[in-house]
Amino acid sequence: QVQLVESGGGLVQAGDSLRLSCAASGRFSSSTIAWFRQFPGRDREFAAAIRWNYANTFYAEPVKGRFTISRDNAKVYLQMNSLKPEDTAVYYCASVPVMLSWTDSSAAPNYRYWGQGTQVTVSS
Repeated sequence: QVQLVESGGGLVQAGDSLRLSCAASGRFSSSTIAWFRQFPGRDREFAAAIRWNYANTFYAEPVKGRFTISRDNAKVYLQMNSLKPEDTAVYYCASVPVMLSWTDSSAAPNYRYWGQGTQVTVSS
């Protein structure tokens, strides 16, 4: 069983940056780790994913060029730059102990472990 804990959320102004962290109780090796976000009244939406072994990354179009997913030791990060009010959401870290294809990595049901979420609020 892997437990994921997110941190780093908060209230910022439009144009600011935030870095979210996802710490795991177990190992991330041979895993795909992703960040999803959930807007009020909507399903979780894929933002970014990373394959742990190779550190290659994949992004959703709304965040491409502004968000960067990375890893370091037992943590995965989401650096969010040029934040917009429409980025306001609860951000979740998710992982699965397989190397997903990029098509599969954007689907929430493919992930086995989830964190509790961290709120990001961007004011205009």
